[in-house]
Amino acid sequence: MKNNPHNKRNVLWNRKYFVILVVCIITGFIIGYSYNLSKDNRQTGSVSSLYVQQGDTYREELIAQQERNKELAEELDTLLQTIRNYEKEFATNEGQYESLVEEAERLRILLGELPAVGEGIAITLRDNAYTGMTNPNDYIVHESHIFSVINELKISGAEAIAINGHRLKTNSYISCNGPVITIDGSQYPAPFVVEAVGNRETLTAALEIEGGVVDQLLSDHIVVTVEKKEQVLMPSIAKGNS
Repeated sequence: MKNNPHNKRNVLWNRKYFVILVVCIITGFIIGYSYNLSKDNRQTGSVSSLYVQQGDTYREELIAQQERNKELAEELDTLLQTIRNYEKEFATNEGQYESLVEEAERLRILLGELPAVGEGIAITLRDNAYTGMTNPNDYIVHESHIFSVINELKISGAEAIAINGHRLKTNSYISCNGPVITIDGSQYPAPFVVEAVGNRETLTAALEIEGGVVDQLLSDHIVVTVEKKEQVLMPSIAKGNS
């Protein structure tokens, strides 16, 4: 039986298409596999990148927290040192507590916030008799005379001073107007009695020293008397000057 050329050609054509089909299938499989593999790699890479970013974030937060902990530790050390300094200062001053209280009380007396009681002196200044031969102002007590007495008393350690019962403050204002003086707005006539609380022997010696305040007052024709007193009582400024 003779071979039919047409049938032979058909067989060859079918084999050719079969081979092409097989090649296409294999190629499609390879392409699909490659695509899936690439997709998995991209996903894996994204996940890895996300982990890296999270790791960096956690690392930065950890570093920031460590820095904050360091700052808090330094602040705590500073506060503890301050407390230790306070405790040391208190322990040092505790032994001086009694003397500090006494000093505070002395200062309050000087300011007139507390009554003053103790030994002291009283200095009386009087106008002298006018002879009619010179200026009458040369025979009356002026504020300069009173200031000289007050200043000497303060220098000599007087704790409190009063003039005619008016207790002086640290900022008291004294002015002279003829036969009267004005102290903090209140007027007082002569004679002027200056009282002081303090060591009476020391205060008297300071005033009567040769060439001192008493001698200067006498040379200005002022009548001066100094009296030592066992007790001088002065109320606080709030009570005594109201």
